[in-house]
Amino acid sequence: MSNKNHEADVAFIKALADVLRDNDLTELQVKREYGEDDSLNVRVSRVQPQAPIAAAPVQHSVPVAAPAAAAPAPAAAPADDLPEDPAAHPGAVTSPMVGTVYMQAEPGSPAFISVGSTVKEGDTLLIVEAMKTMNHIPAPRAGTVKRILIEDGAPVEYGAPLVILE
Repeated sequence: MSNKNHEADVAFIKALADVLRDNDLTELQVKREYGEDDSLNVRVSRVQPQAPIAAAPVQHSVPVAAPAAAAPAPAAAPADDLPEDPAAHPGAVTSPMVGTVYMQAEPGSPAFISVGSTVKEGDTLLIVEAMKTMNHIPAPRAGTVKRILIEDGAPVEYGAPLVILE
């Protein structure tokens, strides 16, 4: 690769970083083809600060089938006692990764949690599938589920609030 191509690639990557920042994106991936066996794969991402999670997610490689078509919508809690931004709530449990949320272990089985259910520290709240790996998201502490902020089968971003525990 010539120095000219290297400089052009660096400029291209800097431009992608600008697009990421200017559009408030968390991740951007591009493949640039130069020829038959010559390409540049670029993945630019940024990590936004978040409160530390008490327990790391356990990774399992058990496949989970697609969610049922008629999945129940999460119940909404009264807005008068919750902050406007759910991520600012002190009991917010956020996603540790980008992926797809599943509320139960497999289609047809009961959901891990529902509004009003009591959980112990370490109990599975939901699953986030990332790169064909099922990641059980544990409760960082004991409490009661006050609000579920996502739907079964929905995509989720890193740091997005999933559940409010009190």
